[in-house]
Amino acid sequence: MNWPSWLLSGFIATIVLTTVSALAQGLGFTRMNIPYILGTIFTPDRDRAKVYGFLTHLGAGWGFSLFYALLFESMGNAGWWRGAMIGTVHATFALVVIFAVLPGAHPRMASERHGPTAAKLLEPPGFMALNYGTQTPIAVFISHILFGIVLGAFYHVR
Repeated sequence: MNWPSWLLSGFIATIVLTTVSALAQGLGFTRMNIPYILGTIFTPDRDRAKVYGFLTHLGAGWGFSLFYALLFESMGNAGWWRGAMIGTVHATFALVVIFAVLPGAHPRMASERHGPTAAKLLEPPGFMALNYGTQTPIAVFISHILFGIVLGAFYHVR
């Protein structure tokens, strides 16, 4: 395992993913704000939630990048196209599985079955996060594929 390469490429890839996600939201392609959703797990304060969520998203991105690096090591090579393929699988898993279970784990998110309450005001993502806009899955795929491309391009297998 090439630890220095993982630390640097994982950080850069996570910053790219977070920036593309924020750009997609800012341009109106999606209403989803993952750092905000993550931050509201820890606090109901909207401003602090953005900070906590950004730090959580940075840590999670680095964690996922470690998984990518381990896959690159097991394949014996990295490469942007391998990263793009893993990013596609990662985005699919996030959209189909992670967003489906999120309402059950998030203390401030309503579920599909039980609407909002005074404590659970966040809208649930719905299937493939479509509740946040019809272009949300596209934004998720693009950001995760770019995450994989950056990792694959910059990570050097030992």
